[in-house]
Amino acid sequence: MTALPANDSLTEAKTAPAPKTAKQTGAHAVVRTLEALGVERVFGYPGGAIMPVYDALTGSSLQHILVRHEQAAAFAADAQARITGKAGVCLATSGPGATNLLTGIANAYMDSVPMIILTGQVPSGLMGTDAFQEVDVFGMSMPVVKHSIIIRDPMRIPEMIAEAFEIAEGGRPGPVLIDLPKDVLQAEAYPTLPPEPRPAAGPSRASDADVAAATALLTQSQRPVLYIGGGVALGRAVDAVRDFMDRTGIPAVATLKGLGCPHPDAENFLGMLGMHGGRAANVAVDECDLLVCCGARFDDRATGRLDSFAKGARIIHMDADIAEIGKLRAADAAIAGDIADALARMDPGYLDIDPWRETCRERKARHAFRYDAPGNGVFAPAMLKELSEAAGDDFIAACDVGQHQMWVAQHCRFSRPESHLTSAGLGAMGYGLPAGIGAAMERPDAKVVTISGDGSIMMNIQELATARRYSVPIRILLLDNASLGLVRQWQEYFFDQNFSEIDLYDNPDFAEVAHAFGIEAFTVHSRDEVPGAIDRLLNARGPILAHVLIDPRENVWPLVPPGASNADMMED
Repeated sequence: MTALPANDSLTEAKTAPAPKTAKQTGAHAVVRTLEALGVERVFGYPGGAIMPVYDALTGSSLQHILVRHEQAAAFAADAQARITGKAGVCLATSGPGATNLLTGIANAYMDSVPMIILTGQVPSGLMGTDAFQEVDVFGMSMPVVKHSIIIRDPMRIPEMIAEAFEIAEGGRPGPVLIDLPKDVLQAEAYPTLPPEPRPAAGPSRASDADVAAATALLTQSQRPVLYIGGGVALGRAVDAVRDFMDRTGIPAVATLKGLGCPHPDAENFLGMLGMHGGRAANVAVDECDLLVCCGARFDDRATGRLDSFAKGARIIHMDADIAEIGKLRAADAAIAGDIADALARMDPGYLDIDPWRETCRERKARHAFRYDAPGNGVFAPAMLKELSEAAGDDFIAACDVGQHQMWVAQHCRFSRPESHLTSAGLGAMGYGLPAGIGAAMERPDAKVVTISGDGSIMMNIQELATARRYSVPIRILLLDNASLGLVRQWQEYFFDQNFSEIDLYDNPDFAEVAHAFGIEAFTVHSRDEVPGAIDRLLNARGPILAHVLIDPRENVWPLVPPGASNADMMED
């Protein structure tokens, strides 16, 4: 195998500053504004309409990461934002460059991730004429952005980009698209840079009356459950939730995005609820008389059939976004605003619910996952559990979508919510590899592991080149069952075993594919190889890929059938 040039020499060859004239353009204003706002890294792919920005990037302090597909730029920026809480930045050219970003933009919108998307556009005079590589990305993206901007005056570039960051990071975070006509980027301009970035406005403070009403419901309850969603992490309320659980002793469950908010070892944490949640969590919600919804939105994957979800319970709904309160389920007590502040003010003491606590803990023990699967094949849930425990608090999983995504949620240990990066609301295959790259570049000290399946990895496998180019310290755990496993499972149980277009029998040898990209890789065939594989993965500098062969008949359990109550779970 021919060795690629070392990373340092390659980077120097690609980014050596070119001589520049004193003329400043709109494109220079874009770059200088990003620098002034504290941006250090952007992900992108060049092309005609965005080329002036790439010309201005040369010699700047910004580190540009050249991905191999624009979708990967959005996913990588998304992951960086989830790690830092600050808006990630991606850029692409007009036409197909912009449309290739749309899935990543929708992913950030669905999961409330702050992101700035810079797209090149044809010159202003050609907009609306069906010019080469012209698409109305402003209009196309409107359903999946928090805000959109077309900048038509180069002198306003700094103020409008600064405003975009404030919008993306403030309130309920989300993506903001900035469309940049080429003539605006090329125009001579010497605008004043924005002042120091202003901190995002904090959420409002709930009234004393609302907090008192919620506290009263808690003190009256005999079977309360705390229902934790992704809004807890977005609202910087993780520590407040953990403190509230300790002070009250309330049993708690979490959504897919809520994992990592409660401490994973907390005795009253019952695990994930919902379609692939644990029995202890789902039954507790089904039997509770008070559901304290904290930063969750009653998503269908969490609730199952909504009219049977916590059917006998009163509802306390806490969320920074007032639009979520009462949207799907009426609240008996509503707290809109700062979740952390409201939890700190809700002080009912240690709840007098010992019988309920003991029932929940007993169910948690009785229905704990088992890892003693028969045979010598690799049992994916056990391997994932061992991997996360071996990595400890440094573990960050960048997970793709499919059976492996559910196994990760069920069996991995997450010490903080930013340790679990997953496409939750959109469910976008291909997220894992670019997200892992974005996370590992932001946290090179952590044990960042992309966990993917043989279906998902092929969606953005070209990003192995990005991982190699920048020597990204990423570990890739590829679970290969030669099928689209989650689709196959549904076809098995809900479509009369009509297995339609799920067979991936002709997968390549993924270890050899990684070798072709210049990446260390190996294959795991049997259970006795797992300890050595985990050790090799976690102790490698990366990038490194472990190709793990698993049983194509293995399913994810439990499973709530479509249209059923969460209490009606199917189990193996």
